[in-house]
Amino acid sequence: MTWRAAALLAAGAVTLPLWPSPFAGLLVMASAVLLVALLDRTLAVPPGALTAAREGDRAVRLGDTATVALVLHNPTGRTLRARVRDAWVPSAGAHPDVPPSRVVRVEPGGTVSLPTRLTPLRRGDRPATALTVRSVGPLGLAFRQRSGRPATPAWTLRVLPRFDSRRHLPEKLSRLRVIDGTQVSRGRGQGTEFDALREYVVGDDVRSIDWRASARRADVLVRTWRPERDRRLVCVLDTGRTSAVRVGDEPRLDTAIDAALLLTALAARAGDRVDLLAADNAVRATVTGTRPALLARLVHALAPLQPSLVETDFDLIAAELLRRRQHRSLVVLFTALEAGALGEGLLPVLPRLAARHTVVVAASHDPVLTALTSATPAHPRDAYAAAAAWRALAERDRVRAALARHGVTVVDAPAGHLAPAVADAYLRLKSQGRL
Repeated sequence: MTWRAAALLAAGAVTLPLWPSPFAGLLVMASAVLLVALLDRTLAVPPGALTAAREGDRAVRLGDTATVALVLHNPTGRTLRARVRDAWVPSAGAHPDVPPSRVVRVEPGGTVSLPTRLTPLRRGDRPATALTVRSVGPLGLAFRQRSGRPATPAWTLRVLPRFDSRRHLPEKLSRLRVIDGTQVSRGRGQGTEFDALREYVVGDDVRSIDWRASARRADVLVRTWRPERDRRLVCVLDTGRTSAVRVGDEPRLDTAIDAALLLTALAARAGDRVDLLAADNAVRATVTGTRPALLARLVHALAPLQPSLVETDFDLIAAELLRRRQHRSLVVLFTALEAGALGEGLLPVLPRLAARHTVVVAASHDPVLTALTSATPAHPRDAYAAAAAWRALAERDRVRAALARHGVTVVDAPAGHLAPAVADAYLRLKSQGRL
């Protein structure tokens, strides 16, 4: 019953002094209210007779807002008066246009659409959890409510990762065009793959003259070059325990995903083949690069990826790379420059990995450590914090030096600058012909 039944009984209680027997009067009024409430409940539309469906967005980028509507159909011959609560997981950020406290009216045979605005707080799949319909009688004295009736329509909203580093893409593409030789900027750019010989013209770089061919032809010939195409790039995401550490305002894994998306977009424009591998002690995701819709496939594959609180098995990662990639590739490993994880896991397998592939280790560091080393201590605990920060930075430098001895390029940047730094390293290797 609703509050109206109690209010009706309270209004009747005012007349109790007029009854010959107040107890008998109370019994009569309670019975009357109960009978009227039962009749009102009988006239309410049974929730099990309703049908529910959903329509709207299936995917949204983190930080944006999606709309998913619950469509409720009343096939009965009575008017539906109901309060509807469409529940989602808390991280979906659901805000219904029609609050659950408001009564919704649906005419016999009619349909009503109840939109819900979703502004998710995290990446991944965000499902609808429960649908509750409370059907109220015509008098509003009683209601019908049954769990699971109608059944909750299955719907999952996939929250895609942010791609904030997209703003760097035009500038990186401009540098790529210079490298490819399609744009003039302080002289004509050139690729690294030999294309053909042609006659020398004024303005050509004398370093490109092919003296042997010139001697055979009795004319001055120069080599022409073309940009390298169809190179192989493999982005490896470490999803182990170090990827769960929050650097700035987001986990380290989210920073790595953003950098991998920028690198993929840039390499795809360069005509290179891009693959992705995400792993810790097991392979969590893999994407084989095909140029059509590569970035969209990559975004959807990375959306549900979450850190695992386990140690990363770098031997497994190296074995997967050596097994799947027979040709020489550029391997970009997104991880943390942590002495324990890399010293015991990556460094032992690095020689056989670097013998076949060009390896780049990309890591984001916390700027708080640098701030601790430069701040003036105000309390004894500040001095201890600064000493711990200096020790962490020294360990990171030792790991970087150990990686450099194996010919590994290390990109170590703050969280907000990792994506452009990795893109710059890719362009630098490309211009040097090391891919």
